[in-house]
Amino acid sequence: MCAVPSDQYEIVVIGGGIAGASVAYHLCKLGKTDIAILERHQLTSGTTWHAAGLIMQLRSTHAMTELAKYNVELYASLEAETGQATGFKQNGTLGVCRTPDRLFETRKSASIANSFGIEAHMLSPSEARDIYPAIDPAVIEGAIYIPKDGQTNPVDTCMSLITGARQQGAQVFENTEVHGVERLPGGDYRIKTADREIRCQTLVLACGLWTRDLAAQLGARVPLYAAEHFYVVTEPMQAITPNLPVLRDTDGHVYVKEDAGKWLVGAFEPWGKPLRMDQLPTNTPFIELPEDWDHFELPMSKAMELLPDLQNAGIAKFFNGPESFTPDLLFLLGEVPDLPGCFISAGYNSEGIEYNAGAGRALAEWIVEGRPTMDLSHVDIARFHPFQNNRRYLHDRTAEILGLHYKPHWPHYQMETGRGVRKSPLHDRWAALGASFGEGMGWERPMWFAPEGEATDNIYSHTRPNWFEHTSMECKAAREAAILLDQSSFGKHLVQGRDACAVLQNMCAGNIDVPVGKLVYTHMLNPAGGIETDITVNRLAHDKFLIISSATVHLRDKAWIERHLGDGHVTLTDVTSGYAVLSLQGPKSRDILSMVSDADFSNTAFPFATSQEIDLGYARVIANRLTYVGELGWELHIPSEFAQHVFDLLWQAGADHGLKPAGYHALEHLRSERAYREYELDLTPEDTPLEAGLGFTIDWDKPGGFIGRDALLQQKESGPLTKRLVMFKMNDPEPVLFHEEPIRMNGDIVGYISSGAYGFTLGASVGMGYVNHPDGVTADLLSSNDWEIEIACERYLAQASFRAFYDPSGSRVKG
Repeated sequence: MCAVPSDQYEIVVIGGGIAGASVAYHLCKLGKTDIAILERHQLTSGTTWHAAGLIMQLRSTHAMTELAKYNVELYASLEAETGQATGFKQNGTLGVCRTPDRLFETRKSASIANSFGIEAHMLSPSEARDIYPAIDPAVIEGAIYIPKDGQTNPVDTCMSLITGARQQGAQVFENTEVHGVERLPGGDYRIKTADREIRCQTLVLACGLWTRDLAAQLGARVPLYAAEHFYVVTEPMQAITPNLPVLRDTDGHVYVKEDAGKWLVGAFEPWGKPLRMDQLPTNTPFIELPEDWDHFELPMSKAMELLPDLQNAGIAKFFNGPESFTPDLLFLLGEVPDLPGCFISAGYNSEGIEYNAGAGRALAEWIVEGRPTMDLSHVDIARFHPFQNNRRYLHDRTAEILGLHYKPHWPHYQMETGRGVRKSPLHDRWAALGASFGEGMGWERPMWFAPEGEATDNIYSHTRPNWFEHTSMECKAAREAAILLDQSSFGKHLVQGRDACAVLQNMCAGNIDVPVGKLVYTHMLNPAGGIETDITVNRLAHDKFLIISSATVHLRDKAWIERHLGDGHVTLTDVTSGYAVLSLQGPKSRDILSMVSDADFSNTAFPFATSQEIDLGYARVIANRLTYVGELGWELHIPSEFAQHVFDLLWQAGADHGLKPAGYHALEHLRSERAYREYELDLTPEDTPLEAGLGFTIDWDKPGGFIGRDALLQQKESGPLTKRLVMFKMNDPEPVLFHEEPIRMNGDIVGYISSGAYGFTLGASVGMGYVNHPDGVTADLLSSNDWEIEIACERYLAQASFRAFYDPSGSRVKG
């Protein structure tokens, strides 16, 4: 007789695949055993059963490698712990490179491996053939070999996690379809099945493809869309031996693994096949879709180039199954905004087996501790805008997303699908000036400007892309004359009410109880002192504040603020669309503004970090004296309907002052020279303001304190910081920094570049990154040791400093 679930659990996990199994297993390891796992069919019957089971530790960024590398540790020990076989073996990964660009990119990944102590070897074509005799070395330029990667049996691995959870008290119920979910007034969740109702305090939705629709019943937005995913399995062949490493040919869009003496050849083709949910069989486990040899022809032909024996192979099985994808190729993890106690683990973009060891542990820790225990901002479910849950948008974007798995990871790559979604009122003006547009949170934003008559297409590069020369001229104008940037994509939140000041004082590390018109750069911290938001607060009135966020974290910032508003008399309103923002920056900016406004822009009348409402032409605008480029300048918040009028006036007035349009690439180069930090790169929830060199933003003594103060005080009083953000300038003018490059002190890796760019003003690349040293990261440490930055396995000497290499005193900003 089958067991039935009881009416009440502390935690219910919906979904019996790898995502649900991993979070349940790790919750049990943390002592949370009052858990029910509900699976509508059989365990693993959704998408886990047809996964390829590839295990790879190394990713293209440090943050994702930190999550992924735990897979080897867990899967290597799981069978011994649970007694359930996993099929895990460390036969290694061989990643081959067909082009010089791919080889350079792979060398950069090898440098990341060095940072983590992951064993990785760059190989010549002939050395690659020694490891994998069946490949044709003439097809490739080189390869990377990671011996401790491998493969596992997805079903067995999932069942081993389930066994581990069961052994610690979790209950598992198969053939238990969830018909509905709702949040009750008291905060619990009610789950309706065919024959009963179940309540829980914490709900985890880990339903793969089906998570989006189930979450929608709670009003939660989970942007997922299905795509067809293909692989073939050959007949047994003599060339296939049991210990062959997993073969990844990203230029050929294929992966190949040994499978019981056969080859499994899978694809991440350049453009995928999106699949509407109504095209899937209804309420069916172990879904298989029709063969599509036409679509699979390109990757299969590439596999045959690399493995000539495939040309004579018999095909035993063509498999086509559905997988779920997200709009940015990063999975969805965390607590749903506005739904306390409801967590998501879904959207693994065909990499659920690889990521769910780390993701399951991270989510379990989040649930138990009440907050993330590591930086999960890049995968936080709160990051998406409502439009990104639109089915048409998801359909169009998913085709591109699937292919991005194996396309080159170009710096500053711009998505091609789902474009033209959000445009500032000035879009046509910028287009007429030769803008090459990029996309950020759906916003079309000028990235660089082409001279009249030249194309605006991007030609990507790991060193110097085609826009470098044009961007250098925009930077020159910013330093010598003036530039105009469109920053309308800023997130803008109006917080108001009689308790607004008190509530924000508790959230912000800085003092925002300032005179009306004062701008405060500050941060909202978690209890450990880590930076959760990087914002500017403008006090508009006694009970009214305008909070300005970066576009890409706008929604995550909003979720954080709403979560901490409490029960006071205070409201938050998103006014992003109400204001266009023009940023006028450069030594001539004061002269230009004085031609179109009767306001006094002198230092005495309009000091740095202050705000005034001024007349500009016929418009009334909020003028903030701020800069993100390191020059005299103003950010003008303009009612959207007046934006074109203000632009036209400024553009005409700037003609005699050398005013030039500038894009977000120039902004990146300029802010890097001045060492201005960027959230998600240089500032994350794992970094404190003290470590980031932003101690000056903290008001230690304001009444009532603030969230994270105790942790910061302890850090401040514990002696020299063992982790600090350090600025670097390359000695050699040729190398180009972007991010993720390891930092070496006297030859040893002590950190990595969090963000970098070529400093056109300085004639060399500059970057910043956190340096770790057990005895403290001090000025003496920087000056008395040799520093190198590793780029694609090559080391280059660099200067290290706590201060910016451009205008370290900030005199130009206040001029």
